[in-house]
Amino acid sequence: MRAERLVALLFTLQSRRSATVPELAKALGVSERTMHRDIAALQAAGVPLWTETGRYGGVRLVDGWRTRLDGLTSREAVAIFAMGVPRALAELGLGTAVSAAHAKVKATLPAPLREQAQHLAQRFHLDAPAWFKSEEDAEHLATIAQAVWEQRRAAVTYRRGDQPVERLLEPLGLVLKAGVWYLVARIDHATRTYRVSRITAVDLTDEPFERPVDFDLAGWWQRSSTQFERSLHRHPVRLRLSPRGTKHLPDVVDPGLAIAALDAAGPPDDDGWVEVTVDLEEPDIAASMLLGLGPHVEVLEPPAVRAAFADAARRMADLHR
Repeated sequence: MRAERLVALLFTLQSRRSATVPELAKALGVSERTMHRDIAALQAAGVPLWTETGRYGGVRLVDGWRTRLDGLTSREAVAIFAMGVPRALAELGLGTAVSAAHAKVKATLPAPLREQAQHLAQRFHLDAPAWFKSEEDAEHLATIAQAVWEQRRAAVTYRRGDQPVERLLEPLGLVLKAGVWYLVARIDHATRTYRVSRITAVDLTDEPFERPVDFDLAGWWQRSSTQFERSLHRHPVRLRLSPRGTKHLPDVVDPGLAIAALDAAGPPDDDGWVEVTVDLEEPDIAASMLLGLGPHVEVLEPPAVRAAFADAARRMADLHR
């Protein structure tokens, strides 16, 4: 996005004070032609920078000039990067920081960039919860967010089934997934996930903890989610697929599992159908997923999945006679 790139260029020049066009283009991952256009755009927006040719030349900001954007507090900076989810930020206790960040950005951005930011905000909105699903009540979310922010150990009571359990956690981060908040925390040198709505009590201790320097919340969550999803696929199901069924198998089951099964498939028969084996969940769930392929799939085995598929197809046919 150009507005974001122009702000990045402004900060780069402010930190280096002087850099060549090729250096700036490389730093921001654009062509030199694009960089010349961005420099011209900043100059047109009133940023006092000038260019100097020659061996030691480059692009420079006028000495003593600084954008006031670097005066953002850490909370305001976090709010800006997540400005697309103001409701979620309010739940984390950052609502005031959002307002302050909006005001500061509005007051300090050059007019063209401010207009682009407003243009974007009017056209994109993030609605985290899924359809027909209300957000969960996460009573202790703000307190847990404070523990994450301040790197303090938290003694929590967590509802596991009908039984409460107590844990001393090192909160590493919070994740919002389809309207549900999850706490990622370390316990006994292992990293675990806790559903915030199941936390019934939180007591912040005065004990700080050292956050692992190499811990990446987004990367850890992606790996953990993938591992969890694939752990649910435990039953090998042998299928016979038409050419159209082969094409659409990744649309109805896990794409990674579908592609692996298709890669291992034998040659098609005279009618163009192929046999594949794919790991799916329990019979009823597997059958409901495969129904999306309609008449382009035949379930060969196991018998439980074949029977569940046939029963569901029969009931659908009876309804539509």
